[in-house]
Amino acid sequence: MKNLFFLMCAYLCTTAMFSQAGHIMQGVGSVNMSMGGAATAQPLDISGALHWNPATISTFDDTILKLDVGLFFSSPELSSTVPEFDGEGQPTGNFFSGTTEDDRGVSPMPALAMVWGKPESKHTFGASIFGISGFGVTFPESTSNPINMPQSMGGFGRVESDYMLLQIGLAWAYELTDEFSFGIQPTIDYAALELMPNPTANPTQAGYPSTDKASAIGFGGQVGLFYNSPSGIKAGVSYKTTQYFGDFDLDNTYLDGTTGTNSFNMDYPAILSFGLGYSLGFIDLALDYRIVDYENTDGFSSVGWTETASVQGFGWKNINIVSAGLQYKGINKFPIRVGYTYSSNPIDSDVAFFNIPATAIIKNAFQVGFSYEFSDKFTMDALYHYGSSGGSTSGPLLNPQFAQAYPPYGAIPGSAVSYDMTTSMIGIGASIKL
Repeated sequence: MKNLFFLMCAYLCTTAMFSQAGHIMQGVGSVNMSMGGAATAQPLDISGALHWNPATISTFDDTILKLDVGLFFSSPELSSTVPEFDGEGQPTGNFFSGTTEDDRGVSPMPALAMVWGKPESKHTFGASIFGISGFGVTFPESTSNPINMPQSMGGFGRVESDYMLLQIGLAWAYELTDEFSFGIQPTIDYAALELMPNPTANPTQAGYPSTDKASAIGFGGQVGLFYNSPSGIKAGVSYKTTQYFGDFDLDNTYLDGTTGTNSFNMDYPAILSFGLGYSLGFIDLALDYRIVDYENTDGFSSVGWTETASVQGFGWKNINIVSAGLQYKGINKFPIRVGYTYSSNPIDSDVAFFNIPATAIIKNAFQVGFSYEFSDKFTMDALYHYGSSGGSTSGPLLNPQFAQAYPPYGAIPGSAVSYDMTTSMIGIGASIKL
């Protein structure tokens, strides 16, 4: 059993590096995603329980192994507008606009979890390896969209980003009473980052460089409480600490062939989750509310240009997330689920330009899913997800040379950059009691 778990961990380590699905995943696995990600007080499966509240794994008394794989599709669009000037540098009153579509394709999203406990014991243990975060875009170079024009013509050229965060957790839950449980979960993280161009590096006469993929190791933890009453009412609270990472050491190559290096630190934000659940007969209800603390997270809290015209950080504000889900179990061996997730936008209009490599912001997400219980020991799950940014995130194009005339970031008068996207995902999962 242990050998099987470590083999699956090795598989996930090789495939999760291609996962791109927005910075914070709304849920993990087919069951949890189909409930909108709500699981802080409603542990319907071990993946959602381990991800959102380790105290809830106390409800599982068997040894359970769960594997999920999702195929994620996204379709971001990047648009920009700049004013046109005559030969003497005066505005003509005309504007040059264009739109570039992302051509990234499909990204796999795996998740693996395991829980073991005994009915007569107050202790339950768990282990997981999840891809919990990521962003990525591929906007080709274009002469019809100002922002994607070659750097020699004043644009950024091809804009491409790859970021992923893989988290390994070891959980322990203890039943304080028949109704109250406490859980703790230390975590170790692996993150990888690649940027084209790299705005965190100092530009030269050749423009901004591109980077090779760099990696960083991080650590953090999670604690939680869970109340499970005999009447079916449930409540939970959990706190994920900031995941503290070392620096990404980025090896840069400029368009003229010169090379250089720079370091960039990007942590994962702390998340406070509150949950309510209710189970009665054929119905399971779940509602979660989360606060994500970007404003105190390295890489996201800083914003603006450095003295050498590199970008300090993304400049995100804190966000609120609401997740809700319903499961109906009235059909024998065939539970059906629906879920909804709302997320506020962390990007203000004045810093939209700094966030072109990380456009994966989803405001509204809708999910449907079901399971089929082949036996008492084996269950298969399925999921469909659709998400929308709920409109464009937009703001002016910024230039550090304009910062003195147009503080604080040097907005180019009459310019605009905007991006929006939709996402969809098909997922399947399998749960085995060993």
